[in-house]
Amino acid sequence: MEMPNNGRPVYLDCNATTPIESEVELEFVRFLREEFGNAGSRTHEFGTRAKKAVQWARDQVAEVIQCQRDEVIFTSGATESNNLALLGLREHGEMTGRKHMIATAIEHKAVLEPLEHLVARGFELTLLNPDAGGAVSASQVRAVLRPDTLLVSVMQVNNETGVIQPLGEIAQALGSHPTFFHVDAAQGFGKRIADLRNARFDLISLSGHKIYAPKGIGALITRRRGYERPPLTPLTFGGGQERGLRPGTLPVALIAALGKAAELAVRDESKRRAYCQHFKDAALKALKQVGGIPVGNQEQVVPSTLNISFPGLDSEAVMLALKELVAISNGSACTSQSYSLSHVLTAMGLPEDQIRGALRLSWSHLTPPPDWTGVVKAIRLLGG
Repeated sequence: MEMPNNGRPVYLDCNATTPIESEVELEFVRFLREEFGNAGSRTHEFGTRAKKAVQWARDQVAEVIQCQRDEVIFTSGATESNNLALLGLREHGEMTGRKHMIATAIEHKAVLEPLEHLVARGFELTLLNPDAGGAVSASQVRAVLRPDTLLVSVMQVNNETGVIQPLGEIAQALGSHPTFFHVDAAQGFGKRIADLRNARFDLISLSGHKIYAPKGIGALITRRRGYERPPLTPLTFGGGQERGLRPGTLPVALIAALGKAAELAVRDESKRRAYCQHFKDAALKALKQVGGIPVGNQEQVVPSTLNISFPGLDSEAVMLALKELVAISNGSACTSQSYSLSHVLTAMGLPEDQIRGALRLSWSHLTPPPDWTGVVKAIRLLGG
């Protein structure tokens, strides 16, 4: 399952983006070159075939979540899905007087910034800090839930630490409360499939490029309660596609690729997980030799992610020392252009020295093993 390395550093930044799976690439190229019709063209077979491809992809994505095909709204990725889910509830919140929101302090900026936008417009936000292991609890959510709570937003898997959040327990705590439960599943969709098959999750955001599909495609799951859809207001207008929530010509090739990636995720879930766990065991064994301290409760971390700190060393210096061997990061790709202390690790209450020495390694079933002996040697030399 491994990809050839071709003399380059081993890519260990799959939480930022993944390589494209070969079967997904074939599907993508076929709809770029051969089946290039517009799914909105109803007068000829090119359009008909494109429309069928889109509907099939909806079914493939819906199978992962176990939702209905018409509850799948295609977007450009999880960031747009998050914005549509959160900002799309604004009018309903204002109309009903429910303007309180709950989220965690470790959410991705694609959730925190839309929430801050709502706060600037009169909404109230309660942010929950995780424990030292990196997870929030259902009891924390229950303690701050109010009659006027419009929204609860909790990510499935943290992008920096890989810590899995207790979504099922939180859903149980919410019970029949009318609040909408939004899950940013960018890091968990297709990797922890059973987690998302919970009817209490009203809105689920996902990205294709986290599960071996191209960049530029994702979806928002808008699950009904009974016969009622989440009362979202569109952010853009014109065309009426995607039930009016996301107008514009559908990118059929990207949608077909996402559908194929979703199908493969279901087919290969256990095999991929086993490979990633074996990879992680080797990484931990090597990096602990040079004083690496894993961040987060490792019993709650996905097998494809390792956040590990080298106190006394600067993460930027470690990345530079390892650049010929491995491609790694020290946080989210969306905020790494100007380095600052991780808001995730800060919210966990870690000391500054540990935060400054923290690195994120993330891989997939396509990742070849790096030269761990060389990695250990380079870190040891850096530490003097």
